[in-house]
Amino acid sequence: MEQRLQQYAQLAAVILVVIVCYRVLYPFIPAILFSAVVCSSSWPLYLHMRTALRGQSGLAALVMTLLLIVLVIGPSALLAASLVDNVASMVERAKAALDAGIQLPAWLKALPLVGGLLEDYWQALSHSREAAVGLFKELLDPAKNLLIGAGEAIGQSMLQLLLATFICFFFYRDGEHLVRATRRVLQKLAGKLGDELLRTTHNTVVGVVHGIFGTALAQAIVAVIGFLIARVPGAFLLGAATFFLSVLPVGPPLVWGGATIWLFSQGSIGWAVFMAVWGFFAISSIDNFVKPYLISRSSSLPLLLIVLGVFGGIVAFGFIGIFVGPPVLAVMLTLVQLWTARPSEVAREPGSESN
Repeated sequence: MEQRLQQYAQLAAVILVVIVCYRVLYPFIPAILFSAVVCSSSWPLYLHMRTALRGQSGLAALVMTLLLIVLVIGPSALLAASLVDNVASMVERAKAALDAGIQLPAWLKALPLVGGLLEDYWQALSHSREAAVGLFKELLDPAKNLLIGAGEAIGQSMLQLLLATFICFFFYRDGEHLVRATRRVLQKLAGKLGDELLRTTHNTVVGVVHGIFGTALAQAIVAVIGFLIARVPGAFLLGAATFFLSVLPVGPPLVWGGATIWLFSQGSIGWAVFMAVWGFFAISSIDNFVKPYLISRSSSLPLLLIVLGVFGGIVAFGFIGIFVGPPVLAVMLTLVQLWTARPSEVAREPGSESN
C-alpha cells in the first residue's frame, strides 16, 4: 500500500511539473513550432554553412538566423506596414471615385467597331447602378476595418517571428544534441518505432515546406522580375504579397491580375498585356512544374489540408501559423497513414516488451 501511494505521489509530481512547464511555454509554442519547421527544412543548408565556416557552429547558426530575418521577417514587416498605412487611403480614394462616377476608359471608347457600343451600354448602366454603388460604399468601411485588423495582426506576429529567430539560433547550434535527446525519448515511448517516427516526421516536414513555400518563393521571385520589367510600383512589396498568397490556389492571380488592371487603367496597354501573359505563363505555371519536383521525394499534402492548415494555423497562432499549420497537418496525416499501415507491428510491440 505504501509503495502504491509513493507511485501515485511520483505520478502526481510528474503531472504537476508537466502542467507547469506547459503553462510557462504556452505563449512560445507558435515560435517553437515555427523554429522547428524552419530548422528541420533548412538543416542541409546549415551543414554546408558550418562546413564552409570550418566547423564553427555558433557562427553558422548566426548566419542562418540572419538569412531568416532577411528572407522572411523583412518582407513580412514591409507587407504589414504597407497594409496598415495604405488601406485607409485606398478606401478613401475608392469612395471619391464612386462619388465622381466611374467613367469608361478612353482606350475602350476608341476601339474600332465596338467602342461606340460599349459606351452606349455603359451609359445605359449608369442609371441603374446607383443602388449598387451605394451598397458597395457601405461595404468599404467594414472591408477597411478588416484589412487594417489583418495588418495589425501581422504586425503583432512579427514579435513571434523575432522570438522564433532567437530560438532558431539555438536550434541550429544545438540541433544535433536535441535530435539525439528526442530520439531517446521516442525510443522510450514507441520502442523500435521511435527512429521511424522521427525520420518520417522530418521527411514530411521537409517535403511540405519545400513543396509549398519553395514554390511560393519561386513564384515571388518571378513575380518581382515581371513587376520590375513592367515598372509596376511597389514591385518588392507585391512580390512579398505573392509569396504569402501563393499557399492558396487563387492567390498569385489576385496580385498579378491587379497589376494588370492597374496598367490598363494607366493606359499602358502593351505592358498590361505583357503582365497578363507573364502572370499566366511564368508566375502561375510554376505551381504545375516546381511543386511536383520539390515534393517528389515525399508524400503530397492534399489541397484541402493545405487550405485548412493555412487558415487554421492563422486562427490558432496568428500570422506565423501560415508556416506552421500545413506542416503540422502533414505530419498528422503521415503518422496516421503509418499507424494504419502497420497495425500488426504496433499491436505486437507492447506485448513483446511485457514478455
